[in-house]
Amino acid sequence: MTAPTTTADAPDETAVADDGTGRAVRRFGVLALAAAVVVGLLLGYAGGLLTPQLTRPGDSSAEAGFARDMTSHHSQAVGMGLLAFQQGTDPEVRQIGVDIATGQQGEIGIMQTWLRSWGLDPAGSEPVMAWMPDGAKLVKNGLMPGMATPQEMSALESAQGRAFDVMFLNMMIRHHLGGVHMIDGVLDASDDPEVTRVAQTMKNTQQTDLANLQAALTRLGG
Repeated sequence: MTAPTTTADAPDETAVADDGTGRAVRRFGVLALAAAVVVGLLLGYAGGLLTPQLTRPGDSSAEAGFARDMTSHHSQAVGMGLLAFQQGTDPEVRQIGVDIATGQQGEIGIMQTWLRSWGLDPAGSEPVMAWMPDGAKLVKNGLMPGMATPQEMSALESAQGRAFDVMFLNMMIRHHLGGVHMIDGVLDASDDPEVTRVAQTMKNTQQTDLANLQAALTRLGG
C-alpha cells in the first residue's frame, strides 16, 4: 500500500547524459523506480497467495468484478505515477508519483492472485462495472469513474514544468475519487473478509493520498 506522502525529496537519481534540451536524463532514477514497481507487484502476489480461501467467489461476483476493474483502474494510476516521477519538477509531486506507482502495483498483484486462486479468468466476460448497482451509468466512453481519456493522457505526457505538476495533481485527484467510489461499492456488496480488508486499506490509503494531492495542488496554486 502507498505510505503517507511527505514533502521529502524524491528518490535519488543520477544525471548521466543531456537529452538535447538542457535537461539531464534521469536514467538510474527511472531504473530504480521500475525495480521498485516490480518488487511491489511480487509482494502483492505473495500477499494474495498467503491468504486462505474457504469459499470462492464466482465469475459474476462483486469480488471478481472489483478485482478485474480495479486492476485496470490501478494500471492507469501506475502509469500516471511513473510519468510524475519522470517529468515532475516539484519534489513532492515526484514523491507522490513514486508512492502511487509502487503501492498500486502491489495491490494489482494481490487482486490478480485472488482471481487465480478462485480459478477465474483475469479478464472475464462481464461488462465493465457490471458488479456495481450503478455501474453502467458510471462508465463514460468505456472508462471507469475518474479515469483519464487517451487525449488527457497524451496531454499529460506532453506537459512540462509547473503545468505538468498541476495537471498531474488534478488528474490524480479525480482518479482517486473515482477509485474510492468503486471501493465503497465492493465494501457494500462483499462479505469476503480478505476482500473487504484489502479494500478498506485501499480506501484509507487513497484518502490519505487525496489529502496530500490537494495540499500540493493548493501550494502550487493549481
